[in-house]
Amino acid sequence: MSTTLKLIIAEKPSVAKSIASALGAKSGADGCFQGNGLIVSWCVGHLVSPMDAAGYDERFKKWRYDDLPILPEPFRYVLAPGKEDAFENLRTLMNRPDVDTVVNACDAGREGELIFRLVYEMAGCNKPVERLWISSMEDMAIREGMSNLRPGAEYDSLYQSALCRQKADWLVGINATRLFSVLYHRTLNVGRVQTPTLAMLAERDGKIMLFKKEKYHHVRLQVDGAEAVSEKFTDPAQAKQVQAACQNGQAVCTSVTRERKKEQPPKLYDLTTLQREANRIIGYTAKQTLDYAQSLYEKKLLTYPRTDSRYLTADMAETAACVIHLAAKVPPFDGCGSFFPLVELMVSDKDVTDHHAIIPTMEIEKADMKALPVGERNLLLLVCCKLLCASASPYEYETVAATFDCGGHTFTAKGKRILSEGWREIERIFRSFLKEKPEDTESGAVLPDFTEGQTFENVTTSITEHFTSPPKPYTEDTLLSAMENAGKENIPEDAERKGLGTQATRAAIIEKLVAAGFVERRGKNLIPTKTGINLVTVLPEALTSPMLTAEWEQRLSAVAKGEADPSQFMEGIRAMTRELVQTYSHISEDGQKLFAPEKEVIGNCPRCGKPVYEGKKNFACSDRSCTFVLWKNDRFWTSRKKELTKKMAADLLKKGRTSVRGMWSEKKGAAYDAAVILDDMGGKFINFKLEFPKRKDGANGRK
Repeated sequence: MSTTLKLIIAEKPSVAKSIASALGAKSGADGCFQGNGLIVSWCVGHLVSPMDAAGYDERFKKWRYDDLPILPEPFRYVLAPGKEDAFENLRTLMNRPDVDTVVNACDAGREGELIFRLVYEMAGCNKPVERLWISSMEDMAIREGMSNLRPGAEYDSLYQSALCRQKADWLVGINATRLFSVLYHRTLNVGRVQTPTLAMLAERDGKIMLFKKEKYHHVRLQVDGAEAVSEKFTDPAQAKQVQAACQNGQAVCTSVTRERKKEQPPKLYDLTTLQREANRIIGYTAKQTLDYAQSLYEKKLLTYPRTDSRYLTADMAETAACVIHLAAKVPPFDGCGSFFPLVELMVSDKDVTDHHAIIPTMEIEKADMKALPVGERNLLLLVCCKLLCASASPYEYETVAATFDCGGHTFTAKGKRILSEGWREIERIFRSFLKEKPEDTESGAVLPDFTEGQTFENVTTSITEHFTSPPKPYTEDTLLSAMENAGKENIPEDAERKGLGTQATRAAIIEKLVAAGFVERRGKNLIPTKTGINLVTVLPEALTSPMLTAEWEQRLSAVAKGEADPSQFMEGIRAMTRELVQTYSHISEDGQKLFAPEKEVIGNCPRCGKPVYEGKKNFACSDRSCTFVLWKNDRFWTSRKKELTKKMAADLLKKGRTSVRGMWSEKKGAAYDAAVILDDMGGKFINFKLEFPKRKDGANGRK
């Protein structure tokens, strides 16, 4: 009787190795592991990609308006360049006669589903498919997942959602990019999600640019060592009047309000929240955080990172309690003291969809933290910190507000007294470890024990000057939050949250905007470039509206749940693409100038003082009535086998001379060094003189 085998296909070689090790498939072969009735192999990311437009028709190699819109039906797929061998290996394994079942063990999410299905279909495989769906790469989790394999058909809707997303991005990206690039004579990358994200950055930049700061004043009253503050005064004369009325006067305490407040522990991390806090606290980009988290997941130290949940399931409570105690032993948290974890705060089955929140695994007990790369180590500690905070007691404090009357004017002193540090102690210890200041939104000094009716004689006063502040530029922290909440203000609170992109794609969107030159990083800030702002200005609302794109993302989510028809979604995308091409057929001359490359000033013209710009063949004065020009192919340079460079031109304009090495002498047949002197007589052509370095006689310059 012949033995049949299960073929398990992982997304990456490292993941395949972990799965094989956990399941006893220890025999290594070419492109797979084998043993215990299993073959374990791997993709190398996306092996199959959508065909480029030129693959459908040769004429699409050139970008022309008349060829738009490009709406292929059906979509065709090709092997990703350089990954042919990896695909052939999988195709061979799938078609082995002793393989009766294929297990999809690619990452448990939309993208992992797409990677596997496209390979499966291109290989022409029709064997039964089962799905391994796990949130941790620990051996126990892998073995448990294998004992609970689900029929692959249960994930058909997830695959359709992934396919719709990919096709929509292709249609909008290809057509909109070609359309606006052809119209504006410059490559302008347009994306279904990245362009609305750029629009948010441009809008914020506009608000900052248009902001006009306004001055205001406070009058401050010194009362028994505490400081009581007046209302805002925009008129400085009014502030001075109040100060004069109160100086050396009597202040009466008219009320004292005490309020006990309790700040509950924070929720665990989903991917976006992890990326936001890693950016704010440690300075990592969203992409860096995702890369570190993925690496920790593959090292079995972190659960699956691409999750949108901030809770655990009830069946994880016992495991979570163990992990919490292990995390509490990891420096610097071993200095937190003992506490009784409140695991029930982290558990909510109804709030977990595909994957639970991100937490460390039991493997941290054996992990050599010092051996981890510093980026991974800091991120793992950040996740440990959040787990400990989430299971700790509340942060409790008392706020005090004392109101005073002086000269008929009201002043308020605010204070705060901490009653129990709770989870904030853990956060403080971690931030101290990172040499970061703790965050404290409820700042305030400890006030004296003021009582109602208490009077204070001969009080002193002062005036302080302040300015209103403009909106802050987006950081990756605040941009990720804005992307996550796009469209939120326009829908009912009980409706499903919309957003730009997904947990897994937001980092890549930001990186694409930076790579395309539409956004630049300045420290932690993300600033749109002039080109990025211009692009948003010329594009229609359909491509820049965060609301519209968030709606599309919501519809994709509905497709994934089997609640929406994928063909209807795609028809909507095709209709929008057709309308886009029809609407934007030409632009004005002024519009075309928007994306003209900015000329770099090389220096100032020695004749008229106007800027000198670099052209293809010369460096010429910007004033057309001025005839000053330095030609790159001037015979002076070509006869000496040299070309006038930007640096040399800049030196000639600034200093009147430039040092040149290796000029060729046709007479002597040898190279020489000399200084070239600008000898401008004001005529049509520019003359140059040579100045040779003085020779030193004798050894070491001695005569």
